[in-house]
Amino acid sequence: MNRFFSLSMASYLLAAMVAGCGVNSLVPIVPSNGLAKTPPMGWNSWNHFGGAIDDATVRSIADAIVSSGMRDAGYIYINIDDTWQGSRDSQGNIQPNQRFPDMKDLAEYIHSKGLKFGIYSSPGQKTCAGFVGSYGHEEQDAMTFAAWGVDYLKYDYCSAQTVYSESASPSAFAKMAMALQSTGRPIVYSLSNGGEDYVAAWGSKVGANLWRTTSDIHDSWAEMISNIEGQAWDASSAGPGYWNDPDMLEVGNGGMTQAEYRTHMSLWAMAAAPLLAGNDVRTMSSDTSSILLNKEVIAVDQDPLGKQASLVMHGDIERWLKPLADGSVAVAYVNLGSTPAQVDVSIHDLHLAKAVTTARDLWAHTSIPLVGDGFSRLVPSHDVLMLKLGTS
Repeated sequence: MNRFFSLSMASYLLAAMVAGCGVNSLVPIVPSNGLAKTPPMGWNSWNHFGGAIDDATVRSIADAIVSSGMRDAGYIYINIDDTWQGSRDSQGNIQPNQRFPDMKDLAEYIHSKGLKFGIYSSPGQKTCAGFVGSYGHEEQDAMTFAAWGVDYLKYDYCSAQTVYSESASPSAFAKMAMALQSTGRPIVYSLSNGGEDYVAAWGSKVGANLWRTTSDIHDSWAEMISNIEGQAWDASSAGPGYWNDPDMLEVGNGGMTQAEYRTHMSLWAMAAAPLLAGNDVRTMSSDTSSILLNKEVIAVDQDPLGKQASLVMHGDIERWLKPLADGSVAVAYVNLGSTPAQVDVSIHDLHLAKAVTTARDLWAHTSIPLVGDGFSRLVPSHDVLMLKLGTS
């Protein structure tokens, strides 16, 4: 019995236990906001900068997103993560700290670049980093965010566990969803609870556009693979407007090889995951740029059908298969092993309903001649062969 089957069964049993405990019966239903019909793309400050982020840095990142071509490739959200918060004024209105003197002016600058502005908060009294959260001020904060010109909110559970019971977490997230929608401003809503409480089963019901399915990502091969495999069994929860989120991209932050970053980008695209770059785009290398700006791979992620890839494992080779809106399919073969491996691409083994007529390598940007049932390729350690197969 392979590892994927075992993990899938464990996930199924977890979902059954969650339903059996009545968590789903407690989920409030919030109407869709109609946003994020394809997975959001942009940049987030946390992976590279952590708490060392300020107004000037965000502006310079926005400039680089434009000059590098990332904006035109689809990376439009500039999201400030934790540590921007100051205190509340006498009326309870949240204020930014001294590193962000004027959030509305910053939002206007970002908007002037043809980009959108994202921010961070928590349903608890404190954020993950110990700054002011939104507990008890949900409607007030939503109105403040809308007045500033916010287009995206990441809502991170963290200290909410001290004021909400486990079964109440859907209601805590729903409260902010309703507050955001009541502002009248379109704001993409991202939940972050580390994949706890089987959030994929109810995230869409509480008004969210995306939800974290895993623990925080770190810039290493093992943790990246763990995160993407950790959401493989949530594929049925994803679709236009509702996305499973294995966390932000680490491409270019230095902890993985070029091959591993290529695999990272490929698997996020196959999973129809949000593509939120987490590097310093102002100084990124041409190698990093070539990965983040691969339009053929981005097109797989942004495919309007919105299907998350299914996973099959054969020893050290993972195969991910994703149907696309034009009737073609994307296939990614990942070599998990420590040495190069021969990958045999068998059309018959893919069990497609239509005949394959074309094959394209999305990293080599070349067409592959089809002879008989398929072809073979040598895939280096921790690298990926990513294909688009045309059908008729």
